[in-house]
Amino acid sequence: MPKFNDLDLNNWKEIDLDMNSLWVIPERKKWGKHDNFYHGNFIPQIPEHFIKRYTKKWWWVFDPFLWSATTAVECEELWRNIIWVDIQESLVNRAKELINSNKINKNFILWDSRNIQIRNIIDWLLSAYWQEGFDLALLHPPYDDIIKFTDNKEDLSNCESTQEFYNQFWKVLENTYSLLKKWAYCIVVIWDKYKNSEWIPLWFWCMNEAQKTWFKLKSVIVKNMEWNRWKSKSWWIWKYRALNSDYYLFKHEYILVFKK
Repeated sequence: MPKFNDLDLNNWKEIDLDMNSLWVIPERKKWGKHDNFYHGNFIPQIPEHFIKRYTKKWWWVFDPFLWSATTAVECEELWRNIIWVDIQESLVNRAKELINSNKINKNFILWDSRNIQIRNIIDWLLSAYWQEGFDLALLHPPYDDIIKFTDNKEDLSNCESTQEFYNQFWKVLENTYSLLKKWAYCIVVIWDKYKNSEWIPLWFWCMNEAQKTWFKLKSVIVKNMEWNRWKSKSWWIWKYRALNSDYYLFKHEYILVFKK
């Protein structure tokens, strides 16, 4: 098996990484540069875990959905080089200001991560650092149309249908696959949704789209979502709504682990 991290297995009992397929995390990491300002961002412990698990110091990480730069902050803290893409100029500009040290190589690109031209742009950037590809990709896409992030038609949260969301997300996965080194890892964080009184398993169909690009599924991790910031202060109201209707409350999201 290739050596794909800096973990000291001679002291494996002291390694603080959860290797189970069920993660129960009591609270989000709030220290350092992390700022939970953006609706829908994921907890820093997710990128922290996979950066430690699947990369070494100075290796390269790719994220086609920049959002609030959560993964970028973790890369800076852990000394991993980064290239991020987002279609929102305000988020790209914020990331440039936030990740402002010279300790790592970093590039933030204002672009549509579905566009096949992004491959040429990133290949050119990587070649300047004598790199053939990324060692890890971390994808946290919009959860279909649950939250409308922008009015931009290129935003995946504005797809006309759930099937269109899957089709467009496949394009991001295809670009990601082509940009990864052989044996590199790809992490997808995704939720489910209700629509027309029906549970829609977004994670399952996104997993299916990833496997169409020849990614190998290594694990499906379920992360507890009990204390998310929308429901933590109104739990009893949500419980009443669930009892009054025929549905159950989401307390989890899925983390899909793929290998090229």
